[in-house]
Amino acid sequence: MRILILSTFIAFALAGCNAPSPDQAATPAPSPSATPAATPAPEVAAKPPEGTCGDQSALPVDERLANTPKWTLASEQDNFGFEVYRGDTEKGEFTKLNKEPILGAGTTDETKKYQFRDDTIDPCKEYWYYIESISTSGTREKFTPTFPASAKRSPKTQ
Repeated sequence: MRILILSTFIAFALAGCNAPSPDQAATPAPSPSATPAATPAPEVAAKPPEGTCGDQSALPVDERLANTPKWTLASEQDNFGFEVYRGDTEKGEFTKLNKEPILGAGTTDETKKYQFRDDTIDPCKEYWYYIESISTSGTREKFTPTFPASAKRSPKTQ
């Protein structure tokens, strides 16, 4: 599908308790490459704070806790874009999260960064993610390994 022009470097990070603006739901950060060179780095945190679990849809978007997969590419070849998938287990069923592809940069030697803010999570659950790439010819392939996002909160104890 895509040929790696420069050595690629991918860094995945899940930023959990950030509160970006609502228009950041699927914003390309500058750059993608073709093949992941590093495995995702799961967020390492101390014990999550206790709090409310479950559906956050009643909260304003800027107040929701979120997982934010991020990836960086050193170059791209015929890159149309990306889809983000989430599952409840590492091997379980995965659901596509973005309605429209996160647009790639086509063919470029410039470094680009991308991210997707997933604020549809239950803050007390662990999730698993992976990114799928789409070439300009329509070919799709799993772009990253499956990587975890730890729970952002522990359920309140009574």
